[in-house]
Amino acid sequence: MKVLITGGAGYIGSTIATALIEAGHAPVLLDSLVRGRREFASGLPLYVGDVGDPQTVRRVFSEHPDIACTVHCAALAVVGESVSDPISYYESNVTASLRFFETLLEVGRPSVIFSSSASVYAPNETFEVTEESPLAPASPYAWTKRMTEQMLTDVAAATALRAISLRYFNPVGADPTGRTGPYDPRPTHVLGRMLAVAQGDLPEFVITGTDLPTPDGTGIRDYLHVWDLARAHVAAVERFDAVLEAEGAPSAVLNLGTGSGVSVRELVDTFERVSGRPLPVREGAPRPGDAVGAYANVDKAQKLLGWRATSSLDDALRSAIEWAGRWRAATSA
Repeated sequence: MKVLITGGAGYIGSTIATALIEAGHAPVLLDSLVRGRREFASGLPLYVGDVGDPQTVRRVFSEHPDIACTVHCAALAVVGESVSDPISYYESNVTASLRFFETLLEVGRPSVIFSSSASVYAPNETFEVTEESPLAPASPYAWTKRMTEQMLTDVAAATALRAISLRYFNPVGADPTGRTGPYDPRPTHVLGRMLAVAQGDLPEFVITGTDLPTPDGTGIRDYLHVWDLARAHVAAVERFDAVLEAEGAPSAVLNLGTGSGVSVRELVDTFERVSGRPLPVREGAPRPGDAVGAYANVDKAQKLLGWRATSSLDDALRSAIEWAGRWRAATSA
């Protein structure tokens, strides 16, 4: 099956592309390259442009009329940046997505798998969330994900559009084939900052928030190996119609996580053990827009996709550490 991946030259989109290839599918990539990496698209059809530009999207489908499904990963995705520049986030993540969905309907390719986020959930005392748990986005970034989910639900109810929204928890790690991995030179996500400290690019890792209502005072996250995440997308592509038939609706929402929570302190301990060296750490205040955290109940994904995470946190961190060394050598040569 031929599959369009928007944001296909980014960290997650490129890993999904590799997983699709390994499963016998043919990815086509659309990426603005504002943050994506051209080398991550090596050997694959790449269209450079914005998802909100109908002319670019029409060209993709005119040259690949056999695209059967779209995985929509393209988005701005830095929580703090969304707080300081919400206009850019609503324009890129919501307005451009709506234009994109309109164009998909126009060209008659209405099947969409949307990269959403667990940041849409409200905190709760147990930290475990199902797809029916209360929602309370805490940042403009999270709101853009929730708004796009709602757009898909509403448009699918009124048109031929069909959509599955996958609520990612916290992707970590690197493509085990060694093709792609995290690459942000100014990382904001927790693992990227740990890697930067381990490589000497930052003096210390700052734990942002130490008096949160969690067992050890630090945020709770569900750290999912990016390769497991990519495999889930393959399952969603292959079972797209079956998922919606089982739901009895033109749209669906599924959690993607490991089903267990890890605190930031626990993540530091695991990183030190896997890397074999201590990590300089300092405690700091919570960042604007940060959530206390949650972990996924993944029963629905297991039932409808036949998927579950199979990699350990150790596996994910080890792949990221190995990738970071290779990436540094390649980009500094």
